[in-house]
Amino acid sequence: MEDLKTSVRGEILQVKDLPTLPQVLEKVTAMVQDPEASTEGIAKVISTDQVLSAKVLKMVNSPIYGFPGRISSIQHALVLLGFNVVRGIIISTSVFDMMVQAMKGLWEHSLGCATACNIIARRAGFEDPEEYAVAGLLHDLGKVVTAVQLPDLHQTILDTVKAKDMTYFQAEKDVMGFGHDRINAWLARHWGLPPNIRESMARHHAPQLAEFYKPMSCVVHIADYLARLFEFGNSGDDQTSYLRPEALIELKFKMTDLDKVMDEMADQLIEVSDLTF
Repeated sequence: MEDLKTSVRGEILQVKDLPTLPQVLEKVTAMVQDPEASTEGIAKVISTDQVLSAKVLKMVNSPIYGFPGRISSIQHALVLLGFNVVRGIIISTSVFDMMVQAMKGLWEHSLGCATACNIIARRAGFEDPEEYAVAGLLHDLGKVVTAVQLPDLHQTILDTVKAKDMTYFQAEKDVMGFGHDRINAWLARHWGLPPNIRESMARHHAPQLAEFYKPMSCVVHIADYLARLFEFGNSGDDQTSYLRPEALIELKFKMTDLDKVMDEMADQLIEVSDLTF
């Protein structure tokens, strides 16, 4: 298994291009060329797409700009990068072709999770709920990169989900000996993403193990659980996940708080669906 880990890590970190869905790419391309478009408007659309968001954050956190590991808001990133750089990022992004249908569910799930993170972070009284939303948006990025870089392995994982009736996360461990949380950690470190985003990407399945930014990992964990509960999108299986009580305790949440979050999610997910499809 150790050899597999080394070879998977090598393949994962060589990823050059992550494709995205055509609707968002078309919308952002048009906006970047529109002199009337605001940074806020463009940031809002980029924030619906895990791949574009990851690329923008990877770029702004690279040593070239002098803020390594410090920028975790898309809007802040756009202000620092400027439209020409953003245009370059968009031009270099391709569109999912064959895989679009399979990945659409994962893309929707990530967006549902980001929406839930924003609501939970606000209800918990945290500053910058947008940062929590970014962490939620990127929480399954490892699955996307695995699908692109290691399509056969990805297919084996999906087959295992069906054959053994287990979650995608369990199937990853069954097939590879580790999950997308580990892959997320490799990617986030390799790309120099901010440490709070990095830890929540790596710890969203086990928020009780987060060392430095536990509240953010807990927010993403609960949001992931709720997005699955709503069946908004598909993260690779149709199982309900386990909600860790430690996450609720950390945020001082009761079940009534979850009910309120779900009410708000129900309203917002309708808007999110209209926004994107």
